[in-house]
Amino acid sequence: PPSSPFSIYDFSCWARQTFVALAVAQSLRPVRPADVDLTAIGAIPGRTRRPRRPSLLRRRALTVAERWIRERQDADGSWGGIQPPWVWGIIALAALGHGLDDPVLGKAVEGWRGFMVEDGERLRPEACQSPVWDTGLALLALRACGVADDHPQLVRAGEYLLSEEVRVKGDWAIRKPDLAPGGWAFEYENDNYPDVDDTAVLPLALQGMGIGEEAAIARGVEWLVGMQSRGGGWGAFDVDNSAMWLYRIPFCDFGKVTDEPSADVTAHSLELLGTLGVERDAAERGVEWLLSEQEEDGSWFGRWGVNHLYGTGAALPGLEACGIPHDHPSMRRAVAWLDSVQQESGGFGEDIRSYGNPAWRGRANFTTASQTAWALLAYVAAGNAEDLATRRAADYLCAAQRTDGDWEEEHFTGTGFPLDFMIRYHLYRITFPLLALGRLRERLAG
Repeated sequence: PPSSPFSIYDFSCWARQTFVALAVAQSLRPVRPADVDLTAIGAIPGRTRRPRRPSLLRRRALTVAERWIRERQDADGSWGGIQPPWVWGIIALAALGHGLDDPVLGKAVEGWRGFMVEDGERLRPEACQSPVWDTGLALLALRACGVADDHPQLVRAGEYLLSEEVRVKGDWAIRKPDLAPGGWAFEYENDNYPDVDDTAVLPLALQGMGIGEEAAIARGVEWLVGMQSRGGGWGAFDVDNSAMWLYRIPFCDFGKVTDEPSADVTAHSLELLGTLGVERDAAERGVEWLLSEQEEDGSWFGRWGVNHLYGTGAALPGLEACGIPHDHPSMRRAVAWLDSVQQESGGFGEDIRSYGNPAWRGRANFTTASQTAWALLAYVAAGNAEDLATRRAADYLCAAQRTDGDWEEEHFTGTGFPLDFMIRYHLYRITFPLLALGRLRERLAG
């Protein structure tokens, strides 16, 4: 049970979904004949033995696990809208003896087809899909650039986001049973796991559009505040999901299995609360936590984007929105750090190796549009809109833009599990430069 010293709910939502299905598959150890050599990916032909008939207790555990898996399938057939639990959910149900005539398994396999990408002669699955997050960022960026709120495409985007509001309880309610549902999820169909990051950013994108967004924003704010952890920060999907001792378990060596508060998610939450001028007690606790997380060099760690440029680019707008003055020591230290890592071209880049080696913080042998935009967002929020470093970053973005309006960006600047699972968001190279340049334009215009 959740209240026991060790519970599946001690793990992050993405880990628990994977582990339950993986435990079923590992317990049953299904064996299938193959007419191709799979030793390169770990197959051990002739040495895999089926397990003994499970005991009464194990059969009971398998029944509970199967019910848990079935209850959490999303409308599109996935689990969490991400690859690992989806794959293992399919394997687990097949190992239990179910075929494609089983509604849940059939739905999962059919939905998986929509996750596949034809890449020349290759067929590969996506790791995740982010339509809600991408739409929210695009809407926020376009409005910052002065596109009218009644523009038909902006109205369609806003209405789409409102239609994606989560109005049912999910796993988060295990720890917060009295909290009313609200907010948004990252993917197409993931009502079980709305996240704080989407719920912080989407109201910023929607506020003031006049399309009936007020009630959804109010519900989202209430849910977001209820998801604040005890220390004052926010994790992405759960409250106080900080059982760091889990990493001592041998099978937890593949990446992140906890969802402790992060600087970037907390900063986005603060930007929302500060901009709307609501929930001041929660905002004050969040500000205190965020200030305490600033690194000695003046930057902030980026959990969901690479890396200290992402964290710092989120932290300063959040602090400014909550009233932290531009001459605050934390602001000035952050600006000094940005100045120290700006490249000769005016752009910024950070290698994913910064997650393992501090020497790479804010540094790379390349520059990217998205990371330069994060630095520009920080400069603007720190009151440095008219400074030379800010102008150089903006000039870099303008000069690097292609004639069709896009930017080149081949590097991975999004993060799933630091170093273990990196993400290339194809719209980051457009939405963040537009957002940063739009906010700079607004600030310079007074």
